[in-house]
Amino acid sequence: MLSAEGSDLMLRIDSANVGGLCLLVHFLRNTSTTMTNPSPNNRLQQILTYVAPREMNTASHEALPTFDELPMFKDHKGCAWQVWGPDDQLGTINLLTAEVVKTAASEEIKTGQTVSLNWPLNFPSKPMFHRRSPELLVIDNFDRATRDDEIHINSQSGTQWDGMRNSIPGGSICVPDPNNINPSYKHLGIQNWANHGICGRGVLLDLVRYYTSGGNTLPYDPWASHPITVKELEACAAKQGVKFRTGDILILHVGFIKKFSEVTQEERDALATKPETFAGIEQSDDMKRFLWNNHFAAVASDQPALERWPTPEGIPHMHQTLLALWGMPIGEMFDLERLSEICSTTGRYTFFFSSWPLNIIGGCASPPNAAAFF
Repeated sequence: MLSAEGSDLMLRIDSANVGGLCLLVHFLRNTSTTMTNPSPNNRLQQILTYVAPREMNTASHEALPTFDELPMFKDHKGCAWQVWGPDDQLGTINLLTAEVVKTAASEEIKTGQTVSLNWPLNFPSKPMFHRRSPELLVIDNFDRATRDDEIHINSQSGTQWDGMRNSIPGGSICVPDPNNINPSYKHLGIQNWANHGICGRGVLLDLVRYYTSGGNTLPYDPWASHPITVKELEACAAKQGVKFRTGDILILHVGFIKKFSEVTQEERDALATKPETFAGIEQSDDMKRFLWNNHFAAVASDQPALERWPTPEGIPHMHQTLLALWGMPIGEMFDLERLSEICSTTGRYTFFFSSWPLNIIGGCASPPNAAAFF
């Protein structure tokens, strides 16, 4: 049993949407509203022919459309549904082909060093966005040999992937028979990414070290609303010597968890009692072009919201475009502190990235079970 208010299973899922304002993905995928594009879009058939085999050169973006070549959906630019196909369940994870994964593993795994990118499920003990606190109950089975854990969490209270059902209506999902699953439960559920895996070349853009190297002060507060621009991301990549390629998993070290470990417990607890304000990527067409035209398979950061929060009045959320129009996984509150140290020490900002979300039929989100391999 899985519901918006929890379940009777070991894992309790309570997936509230950040701000509750994302486009309704299920509705959008099934609407008959015509998509339009003010610019010529005659490359789409070529693109569809190219993408259909799900095989691509790991260094080339040429056969995929640019952001400005994508059609519109109503007032929203950049709808990629025609790229992935009408029955697609993976979104940009389609970019993680067997060849892309194989190339990333062979090129990036050199020393065998590994690092977890998951904050313990216990943190934060008082989550933001009115989400329930994580609970761990250890049960004594009175046989002197075994214990059970019951873990009750909101799947977006800590380290998480936001999935394509991130803003569906609430309600319970009951799946008693594995041979008779309601198709609507499986539609765009997190289990599709769980079965495929989110594995490929990870790229860290370490904004914290980019700004603070040499004893400088971070020019923004990770806990205050602040837009991170495309110019900053490109400058950070250039300094690190990083060149992007199709299917990269982009990871941004912005500073939320670092500050969380440095402040007092009173300051940590206060986060859950005041309006949420966080640094994050800017809400702009330039940022959409950067993310789409580089053809990242997924994007994640250590912030509670990937994008600047709150969104400026009258400006659409980036979640609407990334999740609903592209099917791009959004990772939040990834623990990047150890990764940052390793990348800085080795001078390597690319690595093999592996993530296996929980296999929850119809799930909206999931802890990522993510790791980096060097």
